[in-house]
Amino acid sequence: MIEAGIIGGAGYTAGELIRILLRHPEVNLNFIYSTSQAGKPVTSIHQDLLGETDLHFGGTINPDVDVVFLCLGHGNSKKFLQENQFSAETKIIDLSTDFRIGADEHSYVYGLPELNKTKISSAQFVANPGCFATAINLALLPLASAGLIGDEFHINAVTGSTGAGTSLSETTHFSWRDNNFSSYKAFEHQHLAEITQSLKSLQEEISAINFIPNRGNFSRGIHCTAYTRFSEDIEVAKEIFGNYYKDAAFTFVVEEELHLKQVVNTNKCLIRLQKFNDKLLLTSVLDNLLKGASGQAVQNMNLMFECEKSTGLQLKASYF
Repeated sequence: MIEAGIIGGAGYTAGELIRILLRHPEVNLNFIYSTSQAGKPVTSIHQDLLGETDLHFGGTINPDVDVVFLCLGHGNSKKFLQENQFSAETKIIDLSTDFRIGADEHSYVYGLPELNKTKISSAQFVANPGCFATAINLALLPLASAGLIGDEFHINAVTGSTGAGTSLSETTHFSWRDNNFSSYKAFEHQHLAEITQSLKSLQEEISAINFIPNRGNFSRGIHCTAYTRFSEDIEVAKEIFGNYYKDAAFTFVVEEELHLKQVVNTNKCLIRLQKFNDKLLLTSVLDNLLKGASGQAVQNMNLMFECEKSTGLQLKASYF
């Protein structure tokens, strides 16, 4: 069995991670560390797990686990690892932004399996991608792999409220978010750096990536549309995408119109290609807490420990 630990167990991504790992046939959840909830039952926070676990949050770590997931706020993972030691064999998967940029410089591999599957399989340290970055990268990477990003991309993506985490702010209160819609951090969202880094690993020269992020009045999911000028026929694009994702475990190129209920509560990313005159439109949808965070983290763990790629991740969408 893989002995696993979680650091920062009270947030949304940790809750999803606990739910997955409890049902993973090759994992024993050794400890769940939380300074704010130490001593309390896990189900006092993650109430969807009532009747499924009697685990408690702890205030100490086991430094000898096989893998540890860092579910800490951005900027806190580096600090935690400076103050706490794990064994030389422990693998670390960080879900924050701390090690994503210039990942190789820190011995961390950027944990997007559709880009770095081989590197992840042999890695000890993995930097899990951001949710917007995952949705956008998966929509654009096949074109970069063919050297066909020749003009600037215009991207508009909407995320659910869970993307902001559990901490309350003016824009996360129900009374503000409900029946509302807004954009934020236009052209300067923090995930742009890792998107650009990923694309340039496949195509050295790329045009501008113009990204407008939006807040939706729903809990979970990301719906992303991206378009650019594209001189080739749509069938050429479909062949490129089909070849790029032919062995992907959870990313699928489809013909159907896309919506969030196809992917929420799953580890899937669905992508649709359409051509309008000289424009190629790419649409991608995923669950920001699963394929955009915790599900992808377990997908990376499966690669690192040579588990069957979909183990523990046979999650089902629900329309109702």
